[in-house]
Amino acid sequence: MSVHGSLAEINYGGSEEENAELRKLTVEVAENEDDAEAWEKIVRAAEGLEGGLNRNSSAYAIAFTRDIYDRFLAKFPLFFGYWKKYADLEFSIAGTEAAEMVYERGVASITNSVDLWTNYCSFKVETSHDPDVIRELFERGAHCVGLDFLAHLFWDKYLEFEERLEAQDKIFAILDRVIHIPMHQYARYFERFRQLAQTRPVAELLPADILSQFQAEIAMENPGKPKNELEIEREVRVRIDNFHLEIFHRTQNETTKRWTYEQEIKRPYFHVNELDEAQLINWRKYLDFEEVEGDYQRITFLYERCLVTAAYYDEFWLRYARWMLAQDGKQEEVRMIYQRASCFYVPISRPAVRLQYAIFEEMQGRVDVARAIHEAMLFIIPGHIETIVSWANLERRHAGLEAAIAIYQAQIDSKSCSIYCQGALVAEWAKLLWKVKGSVEEARQVYQKNQHWYLDVRSFWVNYLMFEMDQPTSAETEKEAHARIKQVADFIRTKSRLSPQLVKDLTHYYMAYLLDRCTEDAAKEYMTLDKEVNGPFSVQSQFKAKIAEDGKESTTQRRLVLENGHPGVEVNEAAVRRGENIYNKYYQQQGEQPSNGHPTPLRFS
Repeated sequence: MSVHGSLAEINYGGSEEENAELRKLTVEVAENEDDAEAWEKIVRAAEGLEGGLNRNSSAYAIAFTRDIYDRFLAKFPLFFGYWKKYADLEFSIAGTEAAEMVYERGVASITNSVDLWTNYCSFKVETSHDPDVIRELFERGAHCVGLDFLAHLFWDKYLEFEERLEAQDKIFAILDRVIHIPMHQYARYFERFRQLAQTRPVAELLPADILSQFQAEIAMENPGKPKNELEIEREVRVRIDNFHLEIFHRTQNETTKRWTYEQEIKRPYFHVNELDEAQLINWRKYLDFEEVEGDYQRITFLYERCLVTAAYYDEFWLRYARWMLAQDGKQEEVRMIYQRASCFYVPISRPAVRLQYAIFEEMQGRVDVARAIHEAMLFIIPGHIETIVSWANLERRHAGLEAAIAIYQAQIDSKSCSIYCQGALVAEWAKLLWKVKGSVEEARQVYQKNQHWYLDVRSFWVNYLMFEMDQPTSAETEKEAHARIKQVADFIRTKSRLSPQLVKDLTHYYMAYLLDRCTEDAAKEYMTLDKEVNGPFSVQSQFKAKIAEDGKESTTQRRLVLENGHPGVEVNEAAVRRGENIYNKYYQQQGEQPSNGHPTPLRFS
């Protein structure tokens, strides 16, 4: 989510004294481009140049402020209020056309903002003298925001415009649309519609087929006493009013059903701060409700509303894409959802939506696009294991096993790949040879050749041990299999540099294997290991040898005696004065306190 262009490229133009504050604010933004408050500060500072920008401001001040606004709104396009401020600024500097261009950019960036569309239409009303052009803009806005539960601001502005023109037929037509929409102030619009209906010709009040039906029914009620046109119209109007009341009650019912969810929406606009869990739950329930109701237009509109306030949550983008994919013939809409999520909103730190997008494009036969998505991700987050594995599997599906292995080898050799990433990728490489090629021996060789390089890589050793333990055996081959598994387990305990807690967890898996699958000598080995990993430090012979500088248990034993039973933790007086806990190392060695202060669950990938 980087800004288009570097902040270092900004041209200040003025003297050092004039630009000191701007340079300071620019540095703050450059240090953290995700800090919206820092951006807002520099926008305010830019607006305040030369006492406030106007048509007579210097070209430098105008160019600088435009540059800041463009970068800010490229970074945070959902801040609707700043689109209006930018448009107002352009109007004061360059006039109507420039302001209108900003508004168009704004409504393209946040199409369902009631406030922005209302402001844009108000601006158009004040600056244009062509009613048809203005009406066309209002219709665009109605399409984008007309279904919003709080759209009354927009509809009021539209009605106000038609009132200026005294276009009663247009006013009635607008009200006829609005009374069907569940919204906050539905009753007010219906009352106005009902009053206006009394003055409108009957032909405008109903579709022609329903009106003809009413007239025919009234004429047939008393064939012996024919009614004149005035009596028929009076009774038709009564029926029409009842017909409209039915519409009102349906709208009232639909509004009531949605009120439960609408009243729980505390932040209907975008903000960089996270939503609390209650808000997320409410959006999930609201979407569930609309999906059950089954109205495509209302469902998509609610998703778009949700994805303004929850733009950074991949959960809702993925849900939207999955729902849309379930609709017939909506592949292009699905693609647009993924592109918006991947290119503008979901942080790269949440890669799931981009990986899902790659799979979607692969499904559509666009393998080159799927490949490009992976390459783009690794350009921003080099060494990201999940992305590399996904890319390798993409290549395997379409170019074969060797192509997948080539991806792993290239990434392992890359300077951007850390030792921990390399170890994990080696394990994935071995997994391909084992599960795809079916060559257990080749997979084993990959592990064996690389084990000395990744002594402290968790994923390498977890996968290596599980690989050996998952091999099928028989009574004839069990001893040979046990020897291989034991070799890995012993290496983990005596030579790896894994955390004591992880060593303990993996040893427990090996001990369970001994009891489940091994023969008569298993109990002896089990009890020996139980002493080593679960017993007090004083009886952990192998561990004491491992932590000794010369690899001898006796060395650690002598230190125990010297330190009154403490396993050789050096007491540093300076560290004590700094308030450091000198026993942290001891507890970590015992596996009782991992370095992050929390137990780490065991994972197999």
